[in-house]
Amino acid sequence: MTEQATAIERLRDVLRGGTWLTRERIRFVAFGILIASVIGFLFLVVTANGLIDRQGRPLGTDFSNVYAAGTYVLDSRPEAPFDLKSQYSREQQIFGQATPFYGWHYPPFFLFVAGALALMPYGIALAVWQALTLGLYLLVMRAIIAPLVRAAPNVANAITADALLLVLAFPAVLINVGHGQNGFLTAALLGGALIALQHRPMMAGFLFGLLAYKPQFGLLIPVVLIATGRWRTFGTAAATVVALALATTFVFGPHVWPAFLDSTRFTREVALEQGDTGWYKIQSLFAWARMWGAPVSAAYALQGAMVIALVAALVRLWRSGAPYALKAAALCIATILATPYTFDYDLMVLAPAIGFMAIDGYARGFGPFEKTTLALLWLMPLVARSIAHVTFIPIGVPLMIAAFVLLLQRSTIRFVFPIASPRPFLLK
Repeated sequence: MTEQATAIERLRDVLRGGTWLTRERIRFVAFGILIASVIGFLFLVVTANGLIDRQGRPLGTDFSNVYAAGTYVLDSRPEAPFDLKSQYSREQQIFGQATPFYGWHYPPFFLFVAGALALMPYGIALAVWQALTLGLYLLVMRAIIAPLVRAAPNVANAITADALLLVLAFPAVLINVGHGQNGFLTAALLGGALIALQHRPMMAGFLFGLLAYKPQFGLLIPVVLIATGRWRTFGTAAATVVALALATTFVFGPHVWPAFLDSTRFTREVALEQGDTGWYKIQSLFAWARMWGAPVSAAYALQGAMVIALVAALVRLWRSGAPYALKAAALCIATILATPYTFDYDLMVLAPAIGFMAIDGYARGFGPFEKTTLALLWLMPLVARSIAHVTFIPIGVPLMIAAFVLLLQRSTIRFVFPIASPRPFLLK
C-alpha cells in the first residue's frame, strides 16, 4: 500500500470513529465561533448610523419588514403589508429612501406579533424579539438534553455547560440574529412540540398549530400524526390553526386573506422560482436544481420526489419501534428538506435534531461516521451560503440527506456500540 493510500485509510478511520472530536477541540471551536459572532455583531451595531448598518441595510435586515408591517397594523391597514409597493414605501419612510426592499411573506396570523412589536421603537423591538425567542430556544434545548443530565448526575454541571456553549455557538444562531429572523421561534415550537408529544399530546398539538405562521414547515407533521394515530394532537393542532384564522379574520377583517393569497404569487415566482434573493441562500433541493440550470418544472419534480421519499421513510420510522429521539430528529431534518422555500436562518431547526440524535448516541453508543456527521451538521450553517455562492456547490442539502440516511440506518439497529457508562464523549 502506498503512503498516500495509507494516509487516506487513516483519515477514513478517524472520520469513521469520530476520534478527532475531543472535548478540547469541540470547546475550542465552539468558543471561537461564539466569540467571533459576538464581536461581529457588536461591530455591526457600533459602526451603524442610527438604524442603518455600514452596508446601508437596516439593523436586523429582515426584521425591518416585520416592523414595517406592524406599523400598518397600528394604522388599521392590515392588508397593506401584502402590497409590495405599500410595504416598500413604509420601509423607506422608516429607514430611508435607499433601504433595500424586504418583502412581507407571512400569513395574516403573524400580524398579531408584528403589531405588538411595532408598539416599541425599532431598536427595542428588535432586541425584545430576539431575546424572547432566543430564551424559548434555550429552554427547549435544555429540555432536550435533560435525559443526558439525569443519566450522569455526577457530571451534570459540566454537561450542561458544554451543551449551553454548543447551543449558543451553533452558527445558525448568528445568522438568525444578524437577520432579525424567526428561526429561534421555529426551532422552539417544533422542538417543544416533539418534547411534549409523548406525554402531553394536546400541548404538542397547540405548538404544532402555532407553526402555521411558517406553513411551509407543516407539510410532514400531519402525515406523522395521522400515520401514528395521534388524533388528540392532530385535532388540537387543527383547532389551533382554525382559532388563529378566526381570530385573524375577526380582528383584521376578511379582506386580509385575499391580500395574502395575492402576495403569494410574488413569493413563489420571484423569491423562489426566479431566485431573486439568491439561490445560494435557499437551502433546498429545488434551489440546488435551479442553481444548476434546471427548469422550474424539473426542479419541482425533484422536490416532489424528495417529499414522497421523506413521507415513506417517516411513516415507516414513526410506526417502528425505533427510539423516540431518532423519530423526533428525523422529523426535524425532514421538515427542512421537504420545503423548497427554506433559508439558512431556518437551519435553526437542525439544533433540536442534533440534540435528539446526540441523546440517542450517548444512550446507545455512536455508530460509524455518526459523530463526524453530527459535527459537520452543526458546522454547516457557518459555510453553506458562502460555499454555494462562490463554488455553486450546495453542501447543505447533501449533508442533511446524508444525516437523514444515517439516522434511518441507525433506527434499525437496537444496539450499535453499547457504552459502559452514560458519560458523553465530550467529557472523556
